[in-house]
Amino acid sequence: MTLTTAPSTASRPGGGARPSSRRRRRRYPRALLATSTLVTLIALIPLIFVAVYTVGVGWDEALRLLVRPRIGELLWNTTRLALACMALSAVIGTGAAWLVERSDLPGRRIWNVLLVVPLAIPAFVNSFGWVSVTAAVEGYGGALLIVTMSYFPLVYLPVSAALRGLDPALEETANALGNGRWRTFTRVVLPQLRPAMLGGALLVGLHLLAEFGALQMLRFPTFTTAIYDQYRSTFNGPAANMLAGVLVLCCLLLLLGELRLRGQARYARLGAGSPRPAARARLGIVTVPVLLALAALITLALGVPLGSLAHWLITGSSTAFPVDTLLTTTATSVGLAAAAALVTSLLALPVAWLCVRHPGRASTLLERGTYFGNALPGIVVALALVTISIRYTETLYQTVPLLVIGYAILFLPRAMVSLRAAIAQVPPVLDDVAHALGATRTGTLWRVTLPLIARGLGAGAALVFLAAVTELTATLLLSPTGTETLATEFWANSSNIEYGAAAPYAALMVLISAPATYLLTREARNSR
Repeated sequence: MTLTTAPSTASRPGGGARPSSRRRRRRYPRALLATSTLVTLIALIPLIFVAVYTVGVGWDEALRLLVRPRIGELLWNTTRLALACMALSAVIGTGAAWLVERSDLPGRRIWNVLLVVPLAIPAFVNSFGWVSVTAAVEGYGGALLIVTMSYFPLVYLPVSAALRGLDPALEETANALGNGRWRTFTRVVLPQLRPAMLGGALLVGLHLLAEFGALQMLRFPTFTTAIYDQYRSTFNGPAANMLAGVLVLCCLLLLLGELRLRGQARYARLGAGSPRPAARARLGIVTVPVLLALAALITLALGVPLGSLAHWLITGSSTAFPVDTLLTTTATSVGLAAAAALVTSLLALPVAWLCVRHPGRASTLLERGTYFGNALPGIVVALALVTISIRYTETLYQTVPLLVIGYAILFLPRAMVSLRAAIAQVPPVLDDVAHALGATRTGTLWRVTLPLIARGLGAGAALVFLAAVTELTATLLLSPTGTETLATEFWANSSNIEYGAAAPYAALMVLISAPATYLLTREARNSR
């Protein structure tokens, strides 16, 4: 009787979904949800600004600004450089990763470190090292060479990690079925590496769309350099904003293209797979040519820029070591980067907590919204903040808080990834136990949760710090008048062809960035 007269939510269409969704919505703490929403809106400021401005400028004005031969030239330069750099980085990064992880290459540990070290040299410092030696690298060919040498480790790192986690039984089975080593690699190993390769290539493309200093120094015009020149030379807001809109569209197309190429294939396996290491391929007679090729790669990526820095530090006619200025700019760079790391970590904490502890559509949407800042070039973020501050909050224009907000928008995903992983490893039952013992929510946060996620919080803050301390484009547009950082002082001197004077600032940036390389190589060793 009871079963037939009681309302059955399962029997009516949608009956079971609405109550469960209402329970899910009630599960979100209001304060946490409101804070996370505010953080996501801050992260989306540049994207919202570009979209609103593009719609509001009008169709006729948009056509006048966009349908020009100059736009076609910039689009051609940006597209061919990005696609070629992504392809070359994928080939070099994947090949180098296979040699280190799957062959009997002599000195594999040393090569692993050397192949990651280029990340410690900012791309504009790498460009400086080449341009100060020869002007022959100016133009498309030199730009492609230099940005590839700067960004190929972004593919090497994820591909090498994927190879370490790949079950060797897959390759052994393919070999037992009569497939040779090359056929096994192309038909078994390479498809398993596709997510890592595409993810690394996507990072290369996004970094390249955002790159300003290296390409400006190489005199190769792209959308990023054109936006900066347009803003600095004529203060033409409409033209610069429309160029920014095209650049945002390029970023979105790149993201959609990577998603389409990745496909819907599943790469997970049941169980941990074979615990033994994979058998290493014998290089045999090609060992010497392979070593020479790797040595040439490291020479191009590290030898030329570091050798050039050493040359200008020792023999440059304009070389000087103004101790006061070096100390001041270093302190300013470190102080701004530390403030950015603190603010970004605090902004990422509520969103990461909501996503992990209260999973659902709303929390996932808010989390994904924080990643758009990393997909937008720094010049677009800076241009949006400059325009908004001039129009609505003039007191924030060219202030340290606005610069720190720009850093936070750009580097929020770096803190999010580390915090999300750290929070996921903390059992929620610990909070319940603390509450049962009489601890308040604030006390539980300080005495239980924060100590457990401190490592992830510190790792995310360190990643933000290392990115902010060498950031150039947003700093040039957003920094207060008279504020000098290592990056801006380096840029000012190198723009005036005073290579010796710029060298000390470049060397300090490399030294500050070096710990990132140590962390990456240590993580690689631990993952084994």
